Amino acid sequence: MANHIQDHDSTLIGDNEDPHAAIHEPASAAAATSGGRRASASGGPRLRRVSSNGSTISLSNSMRHPSRSYFHRSGHGSNGPMDTNQHTSEEVRDQTAELGTIALASSVRSSSPGLRPNLSAIQSLDGSVAGTSDYGSIPIHPDDSIIPIEEVSEPVTPSPKNFPNEFPPTNVSALTELLRNSLPQENGSFEQNGLDGTATKTVPVAKPRPATTAAEIPYNTPQESTSLFHRSIDTEQYGAIDRLRSDLESQKTRRRPQSNARRKLQQLAEGTRSYIQILTSPKSWNKNAIRKQLSVGLLRCLSAVFIGLLLNILDALSYGTILFPRNDPFGNMEADGITLFYVSTVISQLVFSCGGSVFKGGVGSEMIEVVPFFHKMAFRIVNRVGVENPKSVIGTTITAYAISSILTGLVFFGMGKFHLGSLIGFFPRHILVGCIGGVGWFLVATGIEVSAQLLGSLEYNLPTFRHLVEPDVVFMWMIPLLLSIIVLIVKRRYPQNSFLVPGFILTILAAFYVFVISLDSLDVDTSRKDGWIFDKPPSGVSPFHVYSYYDFSLVDWGAILSTLDIMFALTFFGILHVPINVPALGMATKEDNVDVDRELIAHGVSNTLSGCAGSIQNYLVYTNSVLFINSGGNNRLAGLLLALATIIVACVGMDMIGFIPRMVVGTLIFLLGFDLMLEALYDTFGKMTRLEYATILAIMITMGTYDFVTGILVGIILACVNYVVQTSQKSAIRATYSGQVAHSTVRRHPDLSHFLREVGTQIELIKLSGFLFFGTIVDVENKIRALLEDTTFSERQIQFLILDFSHVNGIDFSGSEAFARINRILSTKRVRMVLSGLLEGSEVKNSLRNNGLWESDNPAELVDDLNSALEFCENEFIKIYNAREAALAKHHRPSSRQVQVTGQNARERSTSADTMFSSPRHRYLATIANTTLKNSTAASDSVSAWNLFQPPLPLLLETFKDVSSGQEDLWHRAAPYFSRKEYSQKTVLYKPGEMSELFIVLEEGLLLVEDDYQQGRHQERITPGTTCGELPFFSTGRRTATVTAETDVVAWELSRERLEALREEHIDVLCELQRIALVLTMERMDANMSYVLVRAG
Repeated sequence: MANHIQDHDSTLIGDNEDPHAAIHEPASAAAATSGGRRASASGGPRLRRVSSNGSTISLSNSMRHPSRSYFHRSGHGSNGPMDTNQHTSEEVRDQTAELGTIALASSVRSSSPGLRPNLSAIQSLDGSVAGTSDYGSIPIHPDDSIIPIEEVSEPVTPSPKNFPNEFPPTNVSALTELLRNSLPQENGSFEQNGLDGTATKTVPVAKPRPATTAAEIPYNTPQESTSLFHRSIDTEQYGAIDRLRSDLESQKTRRRPQSNARRKLQQLAEGTRSYIQILTSPKSWNKNAIRKQLSVGLLRCLSAVFIGLLLNILDALSYGTILFPRNDPFGNMEADGITLFYVSTVISQLVFSCGGSVFKGGVGSEMIEVVPFFHKMAFRIVNRVGVENPKSVIGTTITAYAISSILTGLVFFGMGKFHLGSLIGFFPRHILVGCIGGVGWFLVATGIEVSAQLLGSLEYNLPTFRHLVEPDVVFMWMIPLLLSIIVLIVKRRYPQNSFLVPGFILTILAAFYVFVISLDSLDVDTSRKDGWIFDKPPSGVSPFHVYSYYDFSLVDWGAILSTLDIMFALTFFGILHVPINVPALGMATKEDNVDVDRELIAHGVSNTLSGCAGSIQNYLVYTNSVLFINSGGNNRLAGLLLALATIIVACVGMDMIGFIPRMVVGTLIFLLGFDLMLEALYDTFGKMTRLEYATILAIMITMGTYDFVTGILVGIILACVNYVVQTSQKSAIRATYSGQVAHSTVRRHPDLSHFLREVGTQIELIKLSGFLFFGTIVDVENKIRALLEDTTFSERQIQFLILDFSHVNGIDFSGSEAFARINRILSTKRVRMVLSGLLEGSEVKNSLRNNGLWESDNPAELVDDLNSALEFCENEFIKIYNAREAALAKHHRPSSRQVQVTGQNARERSTSADTMFSSPRHRYLATIANTTLKNSTAASDSVSAWNLFQPPLPLLLETFKDVSSGQEDLWHRAAPYFSRKEYSQKTVLYKPGEMSELFIVLEEGLLLVEDDYQQGRHQERITPGTTCGELPFFSTGRRTATVTAETDVVAWELSRERLEALREEHIDVLCELQRIALVLTMERMDANMSYVLVRAG
């Protein structure tokens, strides 16, 4: 007996745990607690079952911890670890089997007193028996019996102590035992006897202490009424005890909700008050903490500021120097472009660091994608104003730049204010990728212009090529081109090294000056004269000289109006960056409170302020922000210091332009251009469809060779074409079924069910889905035309075509016109179109109605849902069946059944028997009807003698003839136990949850069965000659559906009382009824499952 108990008594522990230290619990609790000890199969601890003798049994090695996934950057050659929570089906099956075994074992132990947990399997960490403690031990017996002890009274307020590691008796709850063991034990104890009557071990018993009054307990001692979430209270503060007693759970009184602005103002005021209080109380300062923050925190901030400043300087050299075109009258405006870059960068940095952005270490900078649009605006203004008016051209150009920044900011702000940030996600991403590639092309061309000192734009013709290959020019642009390629290869090889590009650029700068200084024939002035170094800005010129060009009296406002299309294209392209960069930055920095609308508002403020300050667009730079945050700048102070350092460089660092080699700037521009082109072409190769990739190429080529605005328009047009092509490739036909597979849920007489299965080939069901337009309706029309071809139609002559629109969400004019044309084609073959799933007032139904689908000579049939459509077609077939039966019934016995045709929308047609069976389809129906009637008559000949007897005997024989092997005498004995009952229309026979007291055999009328689930409603209809409610009745369960009389009903019922009498008097009849109930339930489950699958298909 003891061995048997030990086999069932076990718990779950890990491989790395001491089996003697596991808490012994019932198996159901062990299953719940063991989940925290499951680890992955690759080195984590496995689950083992510890038997009562201390041995372990390995259960499964396929458990695994949920692992944290990370953001995967798009790109080729990314071989990072795939850390996903993937579980194979075998692992899930193992878990299911294990948990089922544990549940079964738990159930067996809980129901068998002899299978209680055996405490001998549990030992303490030091190897002693589990029951042992400082107070004694509990005896362990082979049969695991426990001798009851006298329960001691509990004190009013126990004081908390460390709980001893011992286990409660079997029949005592764990909570009670913990409360008992938490009491300080005194000298009281008791002895527990074993089975042999001898005293074995002594267990101490706590003596009751006298109750302590509330006055004797300090107010800060934990009590039974002490709050779970305790808050510290100053003992010297007046009224602390009263507050503790009045607010035990530290719950504040609910106040009226305040407005968002008022709440923020209160938080700002409270924070300001707190800071002022701290600053005015020097005695409360922690000098060690202040010293630590200044030494460590400031050092990290300064290192991050240095990295951010270096990036800003490099970006200014690469972006600012090319902000204006190189042709007249914009020559030698590199310093002015750098100034505008610094102004835009400082403004965006201040906005983001002062709380505009959720990213405390976010870095703002100029938007590089604006440069080609700016060049396009400058060229148009030059053509409009003329080169002979340089001041007007430059003043109009920088004014247009500023206005475009204000326009971009207003659009940003409006989208964020009205929560429209999510709309950008609907824009095709490959258009943005193509535009990025076009910008990359432009930067590569600009790099050649800057390095080779071309006076105008790069033209793709033979004279330009000859100039570029001249000996004194070719090395000026080839060297930075090769250097950029080397940097790009190394960068792609080591993408995680953020200091690679700055270090490489500084190395090029140092190597250039080492080369110049080491050669006697070269010096800085000579190199500057030869074009290897930028020209010095004019001496004595202010760093903010660019603002001297702002003269609104010289601005040509007509020229600015002519650039509005470019401004809107620039704005449209600019707003695509924020919803892409912001979520990516949030994932890279593990910021969980990212709000795209908030970031849009911040960008709107920064761009508007930048435009008002006469500068250009800016945005939150992803790469600079990640590097800045990882360098220790994840706080707003670091961002403010970066803005301050950038201002200092902008004010005093303009003279350094005259010492910067052109190859350094050219390398940066080439590197950025190649990087963008690779992002557009290489990183997307194989990840997009051919048409999407072709769209990217078309946008790049158009932007690079012709115009940026035209390139965006080309991309939008190709995206529309791509959408039409991709949508057209997905067929609008969801599924097709014949009437032999798709049946309604109507419970019909067995003869009719057999007849409908045979003639089901004349029903074709086509389920449609999606949006039906000119691209998808062609496939639907071709499918229907294929059914009507002479060869196909001769083999299978359909009579009804059901088109289900349940999953159709829209239709255009071409689609609705196509259905009118399809209906005319069907009418030539005498095929009736049946439409289902069209809601009243829906767009699809109105469109079909407007195209005259129901105004033709052969209008389409319209029913509510798919089940009603199938029921309608079946009713039409049953009409033919009834007509054939009436034609053959002149010399035949009267039928004992009454076949009722269901469906409120069924259209009665009076057709003579001569014309009804004239067509091939009707002759086929007549043949099937004759066969069914012949078989039905043969099966009914043996019971014809009973037709003279009283009901319900004929009804029972007719209903159960196909599912019962019982003879006539069996049903003769069963008939008296059924009673006749009539129900008026709309009477509810029973509802869900009621006890099943009736088994019904329907004689006349129609019953509606409704099952309401969370997924939807399922309906069935019961016709005469069928049964209702058999399974809950014979299984003594509760009703699961609502049954309502759709018409006046006559039914024969077997009640619960009569069933008990039948059990006592005719047990064989009861067994046959139960067997029939199972057969009918199986048939109806098959029918319902078939319909559910057809509906979901």
